[in-house]
Amino acid sequence: MGIPINPYIGAFIFARGGSQGVPRKNIRLLGGKPLIAYAIESGKACHAIDRMVVSTDDEEIAAVSRQYGADVPFMRPKSLARDDSPELLAWKHAIQEFRDRPDLPLVDIFISLPTTAPFRGVEDIDACLAMFLRHDPDVVITVKRASRHPAFNMVTLDRIGNARLVMEEKNRIHRRQDAPAMFDMTTVAYVAKPEFILQAESIFDGNVMAVIVPDNRALDIDTMLDFEFAEFLVERKLRS
Repeated sequence: MGIPINPYIGAFIFARGGSQGVPRKNIRLLGGKPLIAYAIESGKACHAIDRMVVSTDDEEIAAVSRQYGADVPFMRPKSLARDDSPELLAWKHAIQEFRDRPDLPLVDIFISLPTTAPFRGVEDIDACLAMFLRHDPDVVITVKRASRHPAFNMVTLDRIGNARLVMEEKNRIHRRQDAPAMFDMTTVAYVAKPEFILQAESIFDGNVMAVIVPDNRALDIDTMLDFEFAEFLVERKLRS
Protein backbone atom coordinates (compact mmCIF):
# COMPACT_ATOMS: atom_id res chain seq x y z
CA MET A 1 0.00 0.00 0.00
CA GLY A 2 1.48 3.35 -1.05
CA ILE A 3 1.46 6.59 0.88
CA PRO A 4 -1.67 8.69 0.24
CA ILE A 5 -1.32 11.99 -1.59
CA ASN A 6 -2.25 13.87 1.60
CA PRO A 7 -1.07 11.52 4.35
CA TYR A 8 -2.18 11.86 7.95
CA ILE A 9 1.02 12.23 9.95
CA GLY A 10 0.98 11.29 13.61
CA ALA A 11 3.94 12.18 15.83
CA PHE A 12 4.28 10.22 19.06
CA ILE A 13 6.29 10.71 22.23
CA PHE A 14 6.76 7.58 24.33
CA ALA A 15 7.31 8.62 27.94
CA ARG A 16 6.98 6.09 30.71
CA GLY A 17 6.95 7.03 34.35
CA GLY A 18 9.94 4.95 35.42
CA SER A 19 13.52 5.81 34.49
CA GLN A 20 16.63 4.14 35.85
CA GLY A 21 19.31 6.53 34.58
CA VAL A 22 17.57 9.81 35.47
CA PRO A 23 14.66 9.61 37.95
CA ARG A 24 11.42 11.08 36.55
CA LYS A 25 13.45 12.08 33.52
CA ASN A 26 10.57 12.89 31.22
CA ILE A 27 9.23 15.71 33.40
CA ARG A 28 12.49 16.74 35.06
CA LEU A 29 13.07 20.46 34.55
CA LEU A 30 15.65 21.48 31.98
CA GLY A 31 16.09 25.21 31.53
CA GLY A 32 12.91 25.83 33.50
CA LYS A 33 10.58 23.48 31.63
CA PRO A 34 9.97 19.71 31.63
CA LEU A 35 12.17 17.65 29.33
CA ILE A 36 9.12 16.33 27.49
CA ALA A 37 8.12 19.89 26.57
CA TYR A 38 11.08 20.13 24.18
CA ALA A 39 9.84 17.15 22.17
CA ILE A 40 6.24 18.42 22.17
CA GLU A 41 7.27 21.89 21.03
CA SER A 42 9.49 20.62 18.22
CA GLY A 43 6.69 18.37 16.96
CA LYS A 44 4.10 21.14 17.09
CA ALA A 45 6.48 23.46 15.22
CA CYS A 46 6.66 20.97 12.34
CA HIS A 47 3.80 22.05 10.07
CA ALA A 48 3.59 18.66 8.33
CA ILE A 49 2.55 16.90 11.55
CA ASP A 50 -1.21 16.58 11.99
CA ARG A 51 -1.30 15.37 15.59
CA MET A 52 1.13 15.37 18.51
CA VAL A 53 0.43 12.40 20.82
CA VAL A 54 2.02 11.25 24.06
CA SER A 55 1.91 7.59 25.05
CA THR A 56 2.49 7.18 28.78
CA ASP A 57 1.52 5.04 31.73
CA ASP A 58 1.91 7.96 34.13
CA GLU A 59 -0.89 10.41 35.00
CA GLU A 60 1.50 13.23 35.95
CA ILE A 61 3.33 12.94 32.61
CA ALA A 62 -0.05 12.92 30.87
CA ALA A 63 -1.09 16.12 32.65
CA VAL A 64 2.19 17.90 31.84
CA SER A 65 1.93 16.77 28.21
CA ARG A 66 -1.56 18.23 27.87
CA GLN A 67 -0.35 21.46 29.47
CA TYR A 68 2.19 21.85 26.66
CA GLY A 69 -0.32 21.07 23.92
CA ALA A 70 -0.01 17.35 23.25
CA ASP A 71 -2.92 14.89 23.06
CA VAL A 72 -3.07 11.90 25.39
CA PRO A 73 -6.01 9.95 23.93
CA PHE A 74 -5.10 6.71 25.74
CA MET A 75 -2.87 5.47 28.54
CA ARG A 76 -0.16 2.92 27.89
CA PRO A 77 -0.57 -0.41 29.72
CA LYS A 78 1.86 -0.88 32.62
CA SER A 79 3.03 -4.10 30.94
CA LEU A 80 4.51 -1.96 28.15
CA ALA A 81 6.18 0.52 30.49
CA ARG A 82 8.60 -1.63 32.46
CA ASP A 83 12.37 -1.16 32.39
CA ASP A 84 12.69 -4.22 30.15
CA SER A 85 9.76 -3.41 27.84
CA PRO A 86 10.93 -3.02 24.20
CA GLU A 87 9.84 0.39 22.93
CA LEU A 88 8.83 -1.19 19.63
CA LEU A 89 5.92 -2.81 21.49
CA ALA A 90 4.78 0.62 22.67
CA TRP A 91 4.95 1.81 19.06
CA LYS A 92 2.77 -1.10 17.99
CA HIS A 93 0.28 -0.39 20.78
CA ALA A 94 -0.06 3.28 19.81
CA ILE A 95 -0.56 2.51 16.12
CA GLN A 96 -3.13 -0.17 16.94
CA GLU A 97 -5.03 2.23 19.20
CA PHE A 98 -5.41 4.61 16.27
CA ARG A 99 -6.62 1.74 14.10
CA ASP A 100 -9.08 0.25 16.58
CA ARG A 101 -10.81 3.35 17.93
CA PRO A 102 -13.43 5.08 15.77
CA ASP A 103 -12.69 8.45 17.38
CA LEU A 104 -9.07 8.38 16.21
CA PRO A 105 -7.94 8.79 12.57
CA LEU A 106 -5.87 6.30 10.61
CA VAL A 107 -2.19 7.23 10.78
CA ASP A 108 -0.49 7.02 7.38
CA ILE A 109 2.98 8.07 8.55
CA PHE A 110 4.30 7.34 12.03
CA ILE A 111 6.90 9.58 13.70
CA SER A 112 8.57 9.00 17.05
CA LEU A 113 10.16 11.99 18.80
CA PRO A 114 11.89 10.71 21.95
CA THR A 115 12.15 13.06 24.91
CA THR A 116 15.87 12.29 25.21
CA ALA A 117 16.89 14.59 22.32
CA PRO A 118 15.90 18.08 23.53
CA PHE A 119 18.12 19.91 21.04
CA ARG A 120 16.56 18.47 17.87
CA GLY A 121 15.58 21.04 15.29
CA VAL A 122 12.42 21.17 13.23
CA GLU A 123 14.76 20.92 10.25
CA ASP A 124 15.79 17.44 11.45
CA ILE A 125 12.17 16.24 11.50
CA ASP A 126 11.58 17.82 8.08
CA ALA A 127 14.69 16.12 6.67
CA CYS A 128 13.51 12.71 7.89
CA LEU A 129 10.06 13.24 6.40
CA ALA A 130 11.54 14.41 3.10
CA MET A 131 13.75 11.32 2.86
CA PHE A 132 10.81 9.08 3.75
CA LEU A 133 8.53 10.62 1.12
CA ARG A 134 11.23 10.73 -1.56
CA HIS A 135 12.64 7.20 -1.22
CA ASP A 136 9.78 5.20 0.38
CA PRO A 137 11.84 3.17 2.91
CA ASP A 138 10.25 1.31 5.79
CA VAL A 139 12.01 3.45 8.39
CA VAL A 140 14.12 6.60 8.50
CA ILE A 141 16.42 7.00 11.51
CA THR A 142 18.78 9.76 12.59
CA VAL A 143 22.51 9.32 13.13
CA LYS A 144 25.57 11.36 14.00
CA ARG A 145 29.18 10.78 13.00
CA ALA A 146 30.87 8.45 15.48
CA SER A 147 33.94 9.75 17.28
CA ARG A 148 35.45 6.24 17.47
CA HIS A 149 35.80 3.34 15.07
CA PRO A 150 35.67 -0.39 15.95
CA ALA A 151 38.55 -1.17 13.58
CA PHE A 152 40.77 1.54 15.00
CA ASN A 153 40.32 2.43 18.66
CA MET A 154 37.59 0.24 20.15
CA VAL A 155 38.48 -2.95 22.01
CA THR A 156 36.79 -5.84 23.80
CA LEU A 157 38.06 -7.32 27.05
CA ASP A 158 37.98 -10.94 28.16
CA ARG A 159 37.29 -11.95 31.77
CA ILE A 160 40.87 -11.30 32.93
CA GLY A 161 41.35 -8.04 31.04
CA ASN A 162 43.05 -9.06 27.78
CA ALA A 163 42.14 -6.54 25.06
CA ARG A 164 41.60 -6.99 21.33
CA LEU A 165 40.24 -4.81 18.60
CA VAL A 166 36.51 -5.13 17.99
CA MET A 167 37.17 -5.38 14.24
CA GLU A 168 40.39 -6.98 13.05
CA GLU A 169 41.34 -5.88 9.53
CA LYS A 170 44.03 -7.29 7.24
CA ASN A 171 45.19 -3.77 6.42
CA ARG A 172 45.53 -2.34 9.90
CA ILE A 173 44.27 1.22 10.28
CA HIS A 174 46.78 3.40 12.08
CA ARG A 175 45.14 6.82 11.74
CA ARG A 176 41.57 7.77 12.61
CA GLN A 177 41.37 9.81 9.39
CA ASP A 178 41.88 6.61 7.38
CA ALA A 179 39.02 4.72 9.03
CA PRO A 180 35.83 4.41 6.98
CA ALA A 181 32.99 6.58 8.28
CA MET A 182 30.91 5.13 11.10
CA PHE A 183 27.77 6.57 12.65
CA ASP A 184 26.01 6.39 16.01
CA MET A 185 22.22 6.14 16.05
CA THR A 186 20.56 9.07 17.78
CA THR A 187 17.09 9.56 19.24
CA VAL A 188 16.38 12.76 17.32
CA ALA A 189 13.59 11.27 15.17
CA TYR A 190 12.21 8.11 13.61
CA VAL A 191 9.79 8.05 10.66
CA ALA A 192 8.15 4.78 9.66
CA LYS A 193 5.36 3.02 7.84
CA PRO A 194 2.73 1.96 10.42
CA GLU A 195 2.11 -1.32 8.56
CA PHE A 196 5.81 -2.18 8.79
CA ILE A 197 6.00 -1.40 12.51
CA LEU A 198 2.99 -3.62 13.25
CA GLN A 199 4.63 -6.69 11.71
CA ALA A 200 8.32 -6.05 12.46
CA GLU A 201 10.36 -7.56 15.30
CA SER A 202 13.09 -4.97 14.78
CA ILE A 203 13.22 -1.75 12.80
CA PHE A 204 16.18 -3.27 10.95
CA ASP A 205 13.95 -6.02 9.57
CA GLY A 206 13.12 -3.62 6.76
CA ASN A 207 14.69 -1.03 4.49
CA VAL A 208 16.24 1.58 6.79
CA MET A 209 17.63 4.93 5.68
CA ALA A 210 19.35 7.57 7.80
CA VAL A 211 19.60 11.34 8.10
CA ILE A 212 22.83 12.72 9.55
CA VAL A 213 22.31 15.20 12.40
CA PRO A 214 25.06 17.51 13.68
CA ASP A 215 26.47 16.80 17.12
CA ASN A 216 25.02 19.97 18.67
CA ARG A 217 21.47 18.73 17.96
CA ALA A 218 22.08 15.03 18.63
CA LEU A 219 22.65 14.86 22.40
CA ASP A 220 20.89 11.78 23.81
CA ILE A 221 20.04 12.01 27.51
CA ASP A 222 20.39 8.61 29.13
CA THR A 223 22.33 9.26 32.33
CA MET A 224 22.59 12.02 34.95
CA LEU A 225 25.89 13.08 33.34
CA ASP A 226 24.05 13.53 30.03
CA PHE A 227 21.39 15.58 31.82
CA GLU A 228 23.97 17.75 33.54
CA PHE A 229 25.67 18.38 30.21
CA ALA A 230 22.30 19.34 28.70
CA GLU A 231 21.75 21.76 31.62
CA PHE A 232 25.14 23.35 30.91
CA LEU A 233 24.26 23.80 27.22
CA VAL A 234 20.85 25.30 28.01
CA GLU A 235 22.28 27.69 30.59
CA ARG A 236 25.02 28.79 28.19
CA LYS A 237 22.41 29.43 25.50
CA LEU A 238 20.23 31.42 27.91
CA ARG A 239 23.23 33.59 28.87
CA SER A 240 24.22 34.31 25.27
